[in-house]
Amino acid sequence: MAVAVRWVPALVVGALWWWAVVRLLTVPDETGVLEGAVAAGGWGLSLLPVHVTGDVPRPAVTRASRRRRSDAGSDPS
Repeated sequence: MAVAVRWVPALVVGALWWWAVVRLLTVPDETGVLEGAVAAGGWGLSLLPVHVTGDVPRPAVTRASRRRRSDAGSDPS
């Protein structure tokens, strides 16, 4: 479910951009400001480098270790 929440809007926006670009290329006389704005906006966003968005903090990976018991006896189970 969480994957769909992330990918569905991206696919919709991508489809709208492709629709605008194809429409601009196939029927340039009938396209309007909307198609031009969508195509130019998508192209402009593609020019932004990914590293400009900032560093995403990643959780530190730790290895769990078993605590030693102080009595050092055998486990009752």
